[in-house]
Amino acid sequence: MFVKIRKIIYSSIVKIYYFCKMKKHLIIFTLLLINLTCFAQIKDSSINIWQFEINYSFQFPAGDMGSRFGYNSTIGAGLTYKLKSNWIFGIEASYLFGNIVKDSTILDNLKTESGNILNRDGEYGYIKFSESGFYAGIKVGHLFAFNKPNKNSGILVNLGGGFLQHKILIENKDNNIPSITGNYKKGYDRLSNGLALREFVGYQYLSSNKYLNFYAGFEFYQAWTQCRRSINFDTMQQDVSKRHDFLFGIRVGWILPIYKRTPDEFYY
Repeated sequence: MFVKIRKIIYSSIVKIYYFCKMKKHLIIFTLLLINLTCFAQIKDSSINIWQFEINYSFQFPAGDMGSRFGYNSTIGAGLTYKLKSNWIFGIEASYLFGNIVKDSTILDNLKTESGNILNRDGEYGYIKFSESGFYAGIKVGHLFAFNKPNKNSGILVNLGGGFLQHKILIENKDNNIPSITGNYKKGYDRLSNGLALREFVGYQYLSSNKYLNFYAGFEFYQAWTQCRRSINFDTMQQDVSKRHDFLFGIRVGWILPIYKRTPDEFYY
């Protein structure tokens, strides 16, 4: 595949060369050729690398979390360190959000006979439900670099552990419904959190020119959470049940590698 791409690139360069009839364009052509040659270089050795990453995930909930929310997204960041042995250690955090809340009965005790909630002016209030949460933890993994000579790219597998939290975000336009204003809102939001495990398997690519660096793959979460509110106002009881929350989905990330040194040898 790379051979075909290189042939296409050089074929295009030749066409550009013949198109540029004036001698001053020869300098531009030479610089372009040098740049593309550098782009084609591939690192020959595995090295120590700090990696800062920004990622996005599209997830589906299951278990107790699936009965409360629909699909969601996350945006996160992390910092990892890859050893020469391709073992990877890091920390990460992500913000979780979604627009599908399946439990629409939590405010039923505030509704009138017509099924609406009145604001302080006696008018129908506007209320929107959404999902909000976060995950923070540490991870350890290994990069299996089957695609030699680039030993800094390959199949990436990691395992992490941390803290998962989620709640129902209740938004009231103009903030004019006293029953769900301020601390009263906490009696309905079902805030839950607890310890979680996370697994990921995918592919990581670090290019030789240090600009095209990314990873993509599948991730899975298992969390043991519990409602942290002392009372739910709609039931007038404390929820002490143990929850089993699961998430699975696809994650893609952009990597900013910070190299300590550049290998001396290159393959073309």
